[in-house]
Amino acid sequence: MEQHGGDLGIIGARLRTNTDADGDATALLIRDGRIAAIGEDAEIADAARAAGIPVRDVDGAVVTPGLFDSHTHPHWAAEVTAGVDLGGLGTIAELREALAAEHARLPEGAWLRGWNLEYEPFEETGLLGSLLEDAAPGRPVALICYDLHTALGTAPALAAAGITGAREFDDASSIVVDEDGSPTGELREPTAYNLLFDAAPAPTHDDERDGLRDMFRRLAAAGLTGGAIMDGKDRTAELLAELESRGELDHRITLHHWHAVGDTDDDVARVIAAKDRGGRLWAGGAIKLFSDGVIDTGTAWLHAVDACGDGRVPFWPSWERYGEVVRAYHDAGMLIATHAVGDYAVSRVLDVYAELPEREGLPFHSIEHLEVLADEDVEHLRAFNSGRSDAGVTASMQPLHMQWRAPDCSDTWATRLGEGRNATGYRVRDVLDAGVTLALGSDWPVAQYDPRLGMAWARGRHTPGDPSANVFEPAQRLTGEQALLAYTLWPARARGHEDRGVLAVGAVGDLTVWGADPVETDPDALPEVPIRLTVVDGRVVFEGA
Repeated sequence: MEQHGGDLGIIGARLRTNTDADGDATALLIRDGRIAAIGEDAEIADAARAAGIPVRDVDGAVVTPGLFDSHTHPHWAAEVTAGVDLGGLGTIAELREALAAEHARLPEGAWLRGWNLEYEPFEETGLLGSLLEDAAPGRPVALICYDLHTALGTAPALAAAGITGAREFDDASSIVVDEDGSPTGELREPTAYNLLFDAAPAPTHDDERDGLRDMFRRLAAAGLTGGAIMDGKDRTAELLAELESRGELDHRITLHHWHAVGDTDDDVARVIAAKDRGGRLWAGGAIKLFSDGVIDTGTAWLHAVDACGDGRVPFWPSWERYGEVVRAYHDAGMLIATHAVGDYAVSRVLDVYAELPEREGLPFHSIEHLEVLADEDVEHLRAFNSGRSDAGVTASMQPLHMQWRAPDCSDTWATRLGEGRNATGYRVRDVLDAGVTLALGSDWPVAQYDPRLGMAWARGRHTPGDPSANVFEPAQRLTGEQALLAYTLWPARARGHEDRGVLAVGAVGDLTVWGADPVETDPDALPEVPIRLTVVDGRVVFEGA
């Protein structure tokens, strides 16, 4: 079944167009997936009826361009979230209780999978699989931490994966061992922990495809119409193509192929050769690379060591090789996103980007996360973008990740950074004021995918719904309009799309219909604003109560 754009009329609306032409328009008409007209109710209703197009009266609801998550992992999430959610469990006893309950539910021989594991229960002992083995005697247990940078396996799981000791990897991944050389169960970074998860039973083809389809539908229920997948592989492209051929793709996707440090020149050439693969609702031609890890495990690349003496090692053994790979993809016309959590990582990525020639008619690349930034890094960003003919580098950030910070700085992230430096976290307003394009996202399943929650954190910088909660760096708060733009217009512009992120004639028919104005609603109330409709390519893919 070939997928086509839909036809739809919307009347009775308040339009936030992200243009200078909001005016008095209250209605719009979509034909074959694109906005064909914007005007008043009667005009649009008459045009729709004449063409036999269905009309929805949204009764005063606010219509914005469709929301886009600039950093997400829905394919990965469909797999890892199939296990037990361990989020919020702060002690070993609580973890053991949750795992024991899952163990009792599972059939004999099945692996026990868990996700959203937090570091805090292991602060005194370190991540040890032995602490959890008795909760599921004899059963392989494979858990992944909330940040997707560390996994934990019990002895039966390690044995099934053939993990018996330390190994050398092409990147900064590692199998953590004790003083006797025996694995502790902690596996840092994907190259190491994929040994564990690759040993677990894989879903069937149909289950994997349908799981991705259903994941997109979950995202649509939160108002999302699209996203940038940051862990793309050949398998992801195959599933997207299959879903679209079945008429079941309900999301507009930019697929970033994940480049591993150990990938060869032949691998690069193969990815470049497939860069134009795509469909009506999805496109490749984009790359994701890592420059460092995360602060919580000491693998972020920082200007100065953290409180544990870590933070000065890049993800790549050869930084020159990173530069070679970036140049190859750049010259091939591809869009590059580089993970850089640490401040020094941001600086070094900018140095490599600065050596790239401008490409007429093509957008420039992004840096993902920018979790901590020294003042000099903000100025580096400002200088980098100054005077460029293209839009310059994009800062793709996730203020939502502040939810794991503690007001007294007792959390692992803050204690690692040390006193003073934790105040340099998530500087979205400074980045924006430096003239840098800002795009917001979730990093789902690292954090919740709901863009209402993401915008609330960007605007309030405290736990939404609790006005008395501690506000982290209040000077970094965004306005309501800025938060909306960072989920709509700005990520579209960062990818060179003039027909996305706006409500205008000729733009794609991707809409989010809100029960209240997301710009004017108080950030504490924003996560509870109902999504009335989510429209992708002119088709209603979600309808709320």
